[in-house]
Amino acid sequence: MNAAAAQVLADGVDWGAFAVNLAVAAGAALAVMLVTFAIGTAKGLHRIVDVAWGIAFAAVALTSYLLSAGHGDDARRLAVAAMTVVWGLRLAAHIARRGRGHGEDPRYARMLARAPGSPRLYALRKVYLLQGALVWLVSLPVQAASYAALPLGPFAAAGLLLWATGLLFEGVGDFQLARFKEIPGNRGAIMDRGLWSWTRHPNYFGDFLVWWGLYLLACATWQTAALTLVSPLVMSALLIWGSGKRLLEAHMADRPGYAAYAARTSGFFPRPPRRIPREAG
Repeated sequence: MNAAAAQVLADGVDWGAFAVNLAVAAGAALAVMLVTFAIGTAKGLHRIVDVAWGIAFAAVALTSYLLSAGHGDDARRLAVAAMTVVWGLRLAAHIARRGRGHGEDPRYARMLARAPGSPRLYALRKVYLLQGALVWLVSLPVQAASYAALPLGPFAAAGLLLWATGLLFEGVGDFQLARFKEIPGNRGAIMDRGLWSWTRHPNYFGDFLVWWGLYLLACATWQTAALTLVSPLVMSALLIWGSGKRLLEAHMADRPGYAAYAARTSGFFPRPPRRIPREAG
């Protein structure tokens, strides 16, 4: 047995093959974002990058699954690829349906209105390439899990449970909100029913669980656990303090009834609503 093969047996990971995967996965994420940039520029609608977010994760997962054949445990490879693809494509389809018939996202419109130089190149750098880099970084557990040669164990089982719970929160929360908005009398009203009475952001909380669940599948060895810990931490920061919860709540703050809703409803982690009288009107 040569030294490289002995090291793979000792670590449980083929680090050389994993390094190649990192480069190819970056290319896959970049390709999705560049194609989306071309479409968004042609349509004058950069909000479609939000659809590409989930698709790019699916592309990285499929790339890692194909490249890791013969290097990682087959059950782990298939599980992490399927979990990521299901999550990514569900999210992409939901955002595409939600945005159908709408104009540019106000966030991107404001950003590009203040862009120094060419708005097109600014959008490429600050929207598409940045999101492509984040896809690559956040997907590190998906890539690493694909190259772990050890069989599935308790961490993987816990990860699957977290992922399933998160996907349920996302799907049910999105469905409840969509049904609420379909009722004409609810136009401009605050959604405070179902999961939305337990947390102001069931979809973001679902994302949080999904990515910590995928991280647990990468915890086959202490090396992969340490290497990929940054990914769920970054995703958690984005959801809570970055472009998720913080920006949405700033946008919603002036709506009638929102202050009372925020006072009785958890900002992120679900809990029963506080018993506070609702704001009149």
